[in-house]
Amino acid sequence: MKKWFLIFSFLLLLVQTNAQSSFFHNSDTINKPRVIATTSAIATAWVAGTTAVYGAWYSKDSISKFHFFNDSHEWLQMDKIGHLHTANKLTGLTYGFYRWSGVSRRKAIILGSSIGLAYQTTLEIMDGKSSTWGFSWSDMAANTLGVLSFASQEFVWNEQRFLFKFSYHTTPYASIRPSVLGASNSERFLKDYNGQTYWMSFSPSTFFNLASYPKWLCFSLGYGVDQKLVGSKEFYIDPLTHVMYQSHREWVLSLDIDFSKLPIRKEWLRKIVKQLNYVKVPLPALMFSNHKIRGYGIYF
Repeated sequence: MKKWFLIFSFLLLLVQTNAQSSFFHNSDTINKPRVIATTSAIATAWVAGTTAVYGAWYSKDSISKFHFFNDSHEWLQMDKIGHLHTANKLTGLTYGFYRWSGVSRRKAIILGSSIGLAYQTTLEIMDGKSSTWGFSWSDMAANTLGVLSFASQEFVWNEQRFLFKFSYHTTPYASIRPSVLGASNSERFLKDYNGQTYWMSFSPSTFFNLASYPKWLCFSLGYGVDQKLVGSKEFYIDPLTHVMYQSHREWVLSLDIDFSKLPIRKEWLRKIVKQLNYVKVPLPALMFSNHKIRGYGIYF
């Protein structure tokens, strides 16, 4: 199991710092106190995040020589989508803080991209020194793509027209392999790929002049997996019940809300509500999976 999800501690720290600030408007010029506060917060979160990763994963492993590990075929690439998603959010958060500090848009994009990629590279190097894991080029490719998915949109459109989001629902599979998929609810939220869905949402009004179409209403395409109990194998036989589980991919089409486009007048409230864009809103959906189509009144 990869450790990308522990970076969410880094994300949450930055979100809380932004939400609690009384200065919600971006500075028109370089604001040195804000630049210092932003850089200090990022450095602190960086140290705290890597320390947490080491304590949770690497402290129990023996240190080995730096080596590579090809895991591109595992978990039906759900962990790679996780890397992309996290890199995109890290880059966006860092960019937002430096823009708030008065840094120019171009420099903020470069800073956000560099810090987002460097942080995840730090974790990948730690993987390379672990006897259990190894440095993964496919992880690095996903990290890079995640950074580019944010930076390219800012450079081309000066906004994020494709939003990357996340949702989760409980599944019965974690109880079958709790050591891998999680023994507690919090562990299952992070480890059970079967309950996770990664989404890409977009509003047609950002591409076409649709006067009557609300800018905040999005279409959303989701990706997930089901019956995936082993990373490197597509089937698993439960030794207790002898039931065989055959993994497969899931594609989901749904509606969503872009909270940054809601017509909220107050700047401070709009910035707080915008943070909800990390999560996909539960709404009706169509699922395409295992050569079947299923409808859901509400899909998490």
